[in-house]
Amino acid sequence: MFLRNCWYVAGWSHQFPADGLVTRTMLGDPVVLYRKADRAVVALEDRCCHRLAPLSLGRLEGDDLRCMYHGLKFAPSGKCIEIPGQSFVPGKAGVRAYPVVERDCWVWVWMGDPASADPALIPRALGHGEAGWIMRTGELAYKANYELINDNLLDLSHLSYVHAKTLGRNSMAWADSRPRTTSLARGLRVERWVVNNPLAPYLGRPADARTDSWQSYDYLAPSVFLLSSRFYPPGSAAAGDRTAPRPDLEPFWVSQTSQAITPIDEKQSIYYFSSCLDRESANEEQADAQIELFRRAFDEDNAMIEAQQRVIDRTPRPRMLATASDGALNQFRRLMARLIEEEAGADASAVANGQHPAITQASA
Repeated sequence: MFLRNCWYVAGWSHQFPADGLVTRTMLGDPVVLYRKADRAVVALEDRCCHRLAPLSLGRLEGDDLRCMYHGLKFAPSGKCIEIPGQSFVPGKAGVRAYPVVERDCWVWVWMGDPASADPALIPRALGHGEAGWIMRTGELAYKANYELINDNLLDLSHLSYVHAKTLGRNSMAWADSRPRTTSLARGLRVERWVVNNPLAPYLGRPADARTDSWQSYDYLAPSVFLLSSRFYPPGSAAAGDRTAPRPDLEPFWVSQTSQAITPIDEKQSIYYFSSCLDRESANEEQADAQIELFRRAFDEDNAMIEAQQRVIDRTPRPRMLATASDGALNQFRRLMARLIEEEAGADASAVANGQHPAITQASA
């Protein structure tokens, strides 16, 4: 099941041209997106209300979209405004329009009740499009349920194993560290020191150089990961009694990444990720090296999680053993289950009153 009253990333801003149609499947729904003349993005149900032909095979006419099967034309609101061969357009003729917000180099789509779409619920990405940061972007398709990817990002002890030759750097520092988890309104904050860990080679430091790094991330509904990494000389964690870094400590390297997972359906997901480096300490070549390292590491995640999904699919009544490192992911799973249950209850009440949001929107 999916949480629908939520914002999901449909793609990077640069993936939506001024004069083209972009297709996505989000939470099992076919969606077609395009830009209007003012560059605002429109998202419509990719299914004509007449004979259910995909509107993504249609034609843009100004800010409107014409179905190229029988010629029905739709306004950005989803309302049908023209039917060739007849002068009358039924009031219920239309397709669903999804609220869209473009922010921080991402295009966000609200997949639930349009009346509940609150832009204040969109998490702010870290460093995206900001002059002080060198930004790189990427994406990765998964043949796996999005919750398995959530689990992966909420238990970073796997870096010492899955990413032994990439992010983990052949160190047990990640597996041995214990995070502190704090509840947020729609997510969790996870913080930890990773002590005496080898440095990435592209930082230009001696091969045996090590660091104490402060790792702090927010994980927000439905699947948004916002990580800030600050690197300090060895001994910095002990100097601060292993709590947050002292204000007088200056990191010699700062990295930020914002990541978002959008379910395509129950068994497929798309994973968007960034790498942002502080311009005061990093250069373009180092930014290229870091995003390449991220791509290699996330390919490692992909291989493991897709294999995990295959095992789950062929295991009757699969059960998973709980361990000490599962605290954050179990808390987040409970949070998502509660939000989905609350949404289902609200939808059931709306149906009883004849006001189901999907029905209302489709007949606009």
